[in-house]
Amino acid sequence: MATYDPFRDLDRLAAGLFDTRRGPRRMPMDLYRDGDHYVLTADLPGIDPGSVDIDVDGQLLTIRAERTLTSGEDVKWITREREAASFLRQLNLGQGVDTGRISASYNNGVLSVTIPVSEKAKPRKIEVMSEGGAPTIKAHESDAPQPIEQ
Repeated sequence: MATYDPFRDLDRLAAGLFDTRRGPRRMPMDLYRDGDHYVLTADLPGIDPGSVDIDVDGQLLTIRAERTLTSGEDVKWITREREAASFLRQLNLGQGVDTGRISASYNNGVLSVTIPVSEKAKPRKIEVMSEGGAPTIKAHESDAPQPIEQ
């Protein structure tokens, strides 16, 4: 049995009147590196996958999405807490990624974007040759830069 809570309706009314977020909403996201690629996951519940737009302009990745709510003419709302909204997130990718091979998928309300590391940014071994032609020293670049403590 549902009980009537007048304060919940008052809170919703006040949020609608005093909400200063008129522009696009931010989407919660995670970003991590997994081997030779970065993975970005963003929560976009209730979003039609066809409304998701991902653009790369230089090193700027932009993700846009729209949530629209359907409503018939004869619909009489009992309660309506979900709202139509647009979502926007922009990330500067930096120089170490291959923007030409970025891929994305959407499953169960979660957008996953895979961003490969460029070949130039991958760790590699460098052999140092002596005058006789035989390698004397092998240098190895680490997988990731070490943090500098201050």
